[in-house]
Amino acid sequence: MKKIIILILFCLAFQINYSQQTYTVNGESLELKTEIEGKLDLLWNVIEGKFRYFIKTEDGSIIELKNTKDDNNDYQEEYKSTLSSLTNGMPTDKLKLTLYSIKSYLDNYNASVDSNYTSTSTARKVQLRLGFSGGITNNPFVGNPDNTKTPMLGAELEIFEANSLPRHSGFLQARHAFESDDFPYSTTEFSLGYRYRFINKETFSIYGQVKLATVNFSDFTFLDESDMEVNSYETSFDIPFIFGVGSDIKVGNNSYITIIYGELFAAFLDNQGNFSTDIAIGYKFNL
Repeated sequence: MKKIIILILFCLAFQINYSQQTYTVNGESLELKTEIEGKLDLLWNVIEGKFRYFIKTEDGSIIELKNTKDDNNDYQEEYKSTLSSLTNGMPTDKLKLTLYSIKSYLDNYNASVDSNYTSTSTARKVQLRLGFSGGITNNPFVGNPDNTKTPMLGAELEIFEANSLPRHSGFLQARHAFESDDFPYSTTEFSLGYRYRFINKETFSIYGQVKLATVNFSDFTFLDESDMEVNSYETSFDIPFIFGVGSDIKVGNNSYITIIYGELFAAFLDNQGNFSTDIAIGYKFNL
């Protein structure tokens, strides 16, 4: 465990953002990333916890896209009029102040005014993230008198909207909890779930999750009335609503270290008397 923690800290300490450059905007020195290069460039970054977007014109002027609030706390959406004036009136009715939306908008504009422009936006609106993990579990929803912890391995495919920082995602997960000499029970589980990132930063996120449906293939040994060992194989389908929490820590442009407490409690499964121990550490990357 100590080696894994040291590895995480090492990766975080030496994370490098290759596309950042320093700009001076209205007397403010800012480190900005270049997302699009064309007739109009798109620059952006997360500054003091806030997303900020800028347009760089052909003459080198840099204009910030703003969305301030008035005295009634209503958003003014100044970014729409700014972009409309820069793009000769290109419609902004459905434009949102998100990286994905602005990127698509500018991509369409640059392509319309420059036949040599190469589009950088992706046509797909759904992104996939593949992950692998390993940890320990005490199988909290199974009878475990000695509270024995056993190893587990998992893999998952996470599905979310192609956005700069999506809060909502779904996942398909497969994991296997191994048996031990002290606890002759093992199970392979396939689950369908949902995540919500209530803390959602550029470099890390913290989320809650719920497993909505599970299928388990279990293998266990027990003593019958004659104290004879009996092997049993069981398949079960449940809609358990198992809740957990986790965190993704960015260690590269498209990769993350993940820490997850997968099974805290369930709405429709009984805890069998032991406080849940179900912790895994893993690695994820965008496909």
